[in-house]
Amino acid sequence: MNYIEEYNNKIQSGEIITSKKVKLTYKALIEDLNDPQSKYEFSERKAQHAIFFIEHFCKHSKGKWADKPVLLELWQKAYISSLFGVVKKENGKRRFRETLLIVGKKNGKSLLASAISLYMLIADGEGGAECYSVATKREQAKIIFTEAERMVKKSPLLRKFVKCRVNLLSFEATNSVFRPLSSDSNTEDGLNISCADCDEIHAWQTQELYKIVADGVSAREEPLILLTTTAGFIREGLYDDKYEEAEKVLNGYFDKDGYKDDAFFPVIYELDRRDEWQDEKCWIKANPNLNISKSIEYLRRNVEIAKELPINLKNVLTKEFNIRETSSEVWLTFEEIDNTATFDISQLKPRYAFGGVDLSKTTDLTSACLMFMMPEDKTIYVQSMFWLPSELFEKRIKDDKMKYEIWYERGLLRKSNGNKVDYDDVIDWFCEMQRDYGVYLYQNCYDSWSSTAFIKSMDDTFGKISRPVIQGKKTLSLPMHQLGEELKSKNVNYNNNPILKWNMTNVRADIDKNGNIQPAKTMNPTRRIDGFAAMLNAYVGLMDEKSDYIRLISR
Repeated sequence: MNYIEEYNNKIQSGEIITSKKVKLTYKALIEDLNDPQSKYEFSERKAQHAIFFIEHFCKHSKGKWADKPVLLELWQKAYISSLFGVVKKENGKRRFRETLLIVGKKNGKSLLASAISLYMLIADGEGGAECYSVATKREQAKIIFTEAERMVKKSPLLRKFVKCRVNLLSFEATNSVFRPLSSDSNTEDGLNISCADCDEIHAWQTQELYKIVADGVSAREEPLILLTTTAGFIREGLYDDKYEEAEKVLNGYFDKDGYKDDAFFPVIYELDRRDEWQDEKCWIKANPNLNISKSIEYLRRNVEIAKELPINLKNVLTKEFNIRETSSEVWLTFEEIDNTATFDISQLKPRYAFGGVDLSKTTDLTSACLMFMMPEDKTIYVQSMFWLPSELFEKRIKDDKMKYEIWYERGLLRKSNGNKVDYDDVIDWFCEMQRDYGVYLYQNCYDSWSSTAFIKSMDDTFGKISRPVIQGKKTLSLPMHQLGEELKSKNVNYNNNPILKWNMTNVRADIDKNGNIQPAKTMNPTRRIDGFAAMLNAYVGLMDEKSDYIRLISR
């Protein structure tokens, strides 16, 4: 039985309601497995081996199911089948070395993690396996370990072969061990980890402990790092880093130029929009075990309390529905942004365009674009260019983990001499577009905080065409809403530029209480949005001057 396929069919058809991210994850996995050219295949035997172990040897330790076998739900079977049944064709080794499972509380997360850890200890076939339940605090690290210990004690067969000691489970047949591990222990270095369950990573303020784990699995052929968590309140910690990495992987599934990491499997159960928290039909998106291990009456009561007492809303959004408690949320999905249409500017021959620029100060990209329309054509065309300092080019490739070198070779990105971008290179690009393609600047739309020297040079070169765009909700909210609708309708042809597309997927909408928005980025410098910022500046000019502009290009 292929539970991955069964689950995917039911969520794609709408029979099972789940988050957009989960739908995308399983759609991409099934399409890859069904592709004859894929490097991976599905091993039903290996998937069933893990499921059989859990359902026949693991038991519940508390609550109404205490002492009863763990019977997995379809979403859990699909998840386990993905981790253990998706293998490389060339050698049969597991594809996934790391997984991120985000799910609302009381959905059996710790139970599932404990069962997987026991499987890795006993039945995975790894000699000298080292399994760890990992958390920043020892008491938290012991939660999954203790659950696994209880499972052993409740199973006559497991109890026969697994020895339980203080903070240690040992399976002597393969000389394997399972221990809790925390930041306040003294056994962090020199590890040879085969399985690490990193629990509640929303509480991990830094990546230090995670890096120890990541280094510790390097010597194993088939390790598994299991990151399990609900959302949390700590921003810019490990949770945000891994969540954003997961978004990059998700956005890259169906984008040939997008970010790729075949060894990372993100499964994120969450509400797709913040306003869904009052819609009972949507609750299952973040709670796949709703009405199984999690009572809908319990959740309904918490929601009603949050309605009456707004002080409780933050906790409900975060812990029940995995909405990160920030003032911003994802602006558009990859599907809404994605547009593979292209154009040849030499064939279109536009006469006038709005320029948009976003100048980098330190780590960001510098971006410029031309935005133009054609007579009797509702399409908005965008031609973009990007710059990075030549002396920092290799560092940017390493830090951002993006294909800058390939984009440079394709002419989508240019290097600027030195350790910062020379803004004269941006002016030269606009001159080049005018000289080679006959495109004249109607306006140069720029962040009002931009370099005064750059603006003076632009006006000296092209005439008094520069227009400052104040960066705030009052100026940007309506244009950003309108541009979003244009992108969703596929009315913006940005020449399928992979850098601009990546930048747009990084944009978050900073929202105030009245629903006004402006672009936002996180503290993570690798989440670059500069191409979008330049495009939005140009769009502000286009919207304000559209009537006059259309009359001009229609003459």
